[in-house]
Amino acid sequence: MKKLLVYLKGYEKETILAPLFKMLEALFELFVPLVMAAIIDTGIAGGDRGYVVRMCLVLVALGIIGLVCSITAQFFAAKAATGFSTKLRHALFSHIQGLSYTEMDTIGTSTLITRMTSDINQVQSGVNLVLRLFLRSPFIVFGAMIMAFTVDAKAALIFVVTIPLLSIVVFGIMVWTMPMYKKVQAALDKVLGITRENLTGVRVIRAFNKEEEERDHFERDNETLTGLQKFVGRISGLMNPVTYVIVNCAIVVVLYTGAVRVDTGLLTQGEVVALVNYMSQILVELVKLANLIITVTKAIACGNRVQSIFEVTSSLRGGTYGKGASQGDNAGQHEEAGTCSVEFDHVSLTYAGAGSEALTDIDFAAKAGETIGIIGGTGSGKSSVVNLIPRFYDATRGSVRIDGRDVKEYDLEALREKIGIVPQRAVLFAGSIADNLRWGKEDANEEELWKALEISQAKEFVEKKQGGLNAMVEQGGKNLSGGQRQRLTIARALVRQPKVLILDDSASALDFATDAALRKAIRTMEGSPVVFIVSQRTSSIQHADRIIVLDDGKVAGLGNHQTLLETCSVYQEIYYSQFDKNTEKSGKEAETNGK
Repeated sequence: MKKLLVYLKGYEKETILAPLFKMLEALFELFVPLVMAAIIDTGIAGGDRGYVVRMCLVLVALGIIGLVCSITAQFFAAKAATGFSTKLRHALFSHIQGLSYTEMDTIGTSTLITRMTSDINQVQSGVNLVLRLFLRSPFIVFGAMIMAFTVDAKAALIFVVTIPLLSIVVFGIMVWTMPMYKKVQAALDKVLGITRENLTGVRVIRAFNKEEEERDHFERDNETLTGLQKFVGRISGLMNPVTYVIVNCAIVVVLYTGAVRVDTGLLTQGEVVALVNYMSQILVELVKLANLIITVTKAIACGNRVQSIFEVTSSLRGGTYGKGASQGDNAGQHEEAGTCSVEFDHVSLTYAGAGSEALTDIDFAAKAGETIGIIGGTGSGKSSVVNLIPRFYDATRGSVRIDGRDVKEYDLEALREKIGIVPQRAVLFAGSIADNLRWGKEDANEEELWKALEISQAKEFVEKKQGGLNAMVEQGGKNLSGGQRQRLTIARALVRQPKVLILDDSASALDFATDAALRKAIRTMEGSPVVFIVSQRTSSIQHADRIIVLDDGKVAGLGNHQTLLETCSVYQEIYYSQFDKNTEKSGKEAETNGK
C-alpha cells in the first residue's frame, strides 16, 4: 500500500492543506466547552444577559469558522483523493496492457476488473478519510484531555484511564478484522467471476437449460461472501457499543467526581459541564476514528491487492531491433527475395501451469508470398502456433524467426507492426467503421480503407450502409451480422499492409463463395505477405501452398492438399468428414479456382 502513495505526487499542497484546515476546525471546537463554562459560571450565575448574548455570538462565530474550515478541508481532501485514484487507475490499466497473455490467463479477467473498480474505489475512500480525520480525531482526543487538565487536574485523570482503554478496543478490533477483509475481497472476486461468466455465456446457458444450476452456483458463492461480510460486520459492530459503554461509564465517573468537588467548592458547575463536553467530544471522535480505521483497514487490504498486480511483471522481454522505426522502415528491412520470412525451428510450447506441452517440435519455414494452411482437430494447437509469431506467448523450446531474426530480439511494437492478425472472435469497438479500420493504421486515408474493404469482401455491404465509412458500429459489432463482423476485422488487419497476415479461423461465418473470393483477393495483394490461414474447413486451406496438419500439438503431416490426401491419415479423416469421396474431383476444381 505504501508504494501506491507515489501517485499522490502533484497533490502535495492538497495533502497538507486538508488536514491543516481540519485541525483548525478541531482547535475552534476545543474552545466551545470553555465558552459554555463561562456562560454558565459568569453569565447565568451572575444574571448578566448581555454577557450570555455576547458569548452565544462567540459560539456562532466559532461554528461558522469551523464550518468554513471543514468545507475547505473537504474540498482539498476530495481533490487529492480523486486525483490519486485517477492516476492510480491509469497506471494500473497501462501496466495490465503491458502484461503478456500468460499473466492475463494466470490472474484472470474478473480479478483485474475488481482491482480496477472496487479496490481502487475503496483505496480512494481511505485516502479521503485519512486526509480529513486521521490527524483531526487524535488531535481532538488528546486536545480534550489537555484542556481537561487546564480545568481540573484530578478530574482529568479519568481521561488518562479512559483513552488507553478505548485505544485498546479500537486497535484490537482493527488487527482482528484486517485479514478478514482480504478474505471478503477474494470472495467478491469469485462472485464477480461467476457473474461475468454467466453474462457472457447467457445464450449457451439458456440453450442448454442450465439457468437453475447457474443460479444455485451463484447463490452458494454469494452466500459465502454474505457470511464472511456478516461475520466481519459483527466484529466491527462491536466497536461502537463497547466505546459507548466505556465513555458513558467515564462520564458517570466525571459527573460523580465533579459533583463531589462542586460540593466542596473546588469546581464550578460550568467547569463540570466543560469536562462532560470534553468527554463527549472524545466519544464522538473515537467513534469517527473507529469508522475511519475500518475504512482504512479495507483500503489497505485493497491497496495491497492492487499493488500485487503491479508486482506481476510481464514474462515477455522485448528486444531493441526495429525500435523507433516506422512501418515503412520495417517494410524495408526484409532480406533478399527467397529468404525465409517466417521460420519455426523445433518449437515447443508449454502453457503456464500446464502439465504437458501444447506444441511439440514444430519445424517449418514459410517464404514471402507463401500461403500456409494450418488444420487439425479441436485442441490440436492451431491457434497456439500462430500466437507464437506476434509473441502473444513465448516458445519454451526452440525459436521463432522472422526474416532470419529471433522474434525475441525485436522490439514488441516493431514486431507487431509487421503482423496483421485476425483472431477467432471478431471484436469491434463502438465508433464508426473508419475508426475501427484505423486501429490497423492510424493515418490510413480513405483510399487505403476502401482497398482493404474490397480485399476483405466487405466493400459491398459498407457502401450500402447510410454514411458508408462513417456508419456507426455498436460495441462488439452488435448491429452487424457475424459475417460482416468477420470481414471488417479482416479489413482492419489488411489496412496496415502487413508482411505476415494471420487469419485464425476468421472466416468461419462466411459462405463458401465469399471465402473463396477472399482467399483469391489476398493472394493478389501487393507486398507478397506470408499468409497463415487457420481453419477447420478443408475448403478454406486446400488452396494453400503448404498445409500443416496438427494432431495433439504435433505435426502429423506437411505438404499440399493432394499430397496430404494421399499420405496423411489425419488429413484424410478431416477431409472426408466434410466431403464425400466422390466429390474429390470437385475439390480439385475448387482448389484450382481458389488459386
